Amino acid sequence: MSFTATLFDYNGVLVDDESVHLEAFRDALRPLGIAVADADYWDRYIGFDDREGFAAILQDAGRAAPAELVEELIRQKGPHYLARATRELKSFAGAAALVRARAALGPVLVVSGALRDEIQLGLQHLQVADCVGHIVAAEDTSASKPDPQGYQLALAWLAQHGHPDAQRRAVVIEDSLAGIAAAKAAGLCCIAVGHSYPLDKLEASGADLVVPQLKHIDQAMLAKLYAETR
Repeated sequence: MSFTATLFDYNGVLVDDESVHLEAFRDALRPLGIAVADADYWDRYIGFDDREGFAAILQDAGRAAPAELVEELIRQKGPHYLARATRELKSFAGAAALVRARAALGPVLVVSGALRDEIQLGLQHLQVADCVGHIVAAEDTSASKPDPQGYQLALAWLAQHGHPDAQRRAVVIEDSLAGIAAAKAAGLCCIAVGHSYPLDKLEASGADLVVPQLKHIDQAMLAKLYAETR
């Protein structure tokens, strides 16, 4: 037996768009006179969805973060992200091939703190939109990773679509510490890819397996991991 369902994070796993997100955050915040340093983004904000990211940035800048301001910043960021991503979006080596290979064996879902239209743009860029059965996006959750809500919603969808043993038979592929924590809190097996964090930090995160890059994951590796963890 092996994993039948695959739950991919999006940013930092399938597409290399964190720099696009950073610039879109800056675009939205520039009229407020708030700057976001590279180090602050990578050290503090990378695991947040837009709502929690803007709230944290405002608070760190000594500003109030009322819900209406945060929502307005999210609305402003969206077009900036899409415009930049259309020009600059890059994918990780092996991303499209792995999505297609996993879709041939069972359901593939994307579970991400990104907005739905951002994810759809990336899946079209990868030419794998038809391989993804369901997306859990920022609009679907009230709390971002490390809260497990997104993965719990994915498990509920799988159960409703003929996979009642999904918690045991699904594997998550993540790149962030917050994402790994969310997957493990949902009781899922999790592979961490070293696209965004140093491997030593991922090794200490509780992930079941750490690989340097997505392209290193293959069916033999997944079968071995299933045998060892399930």
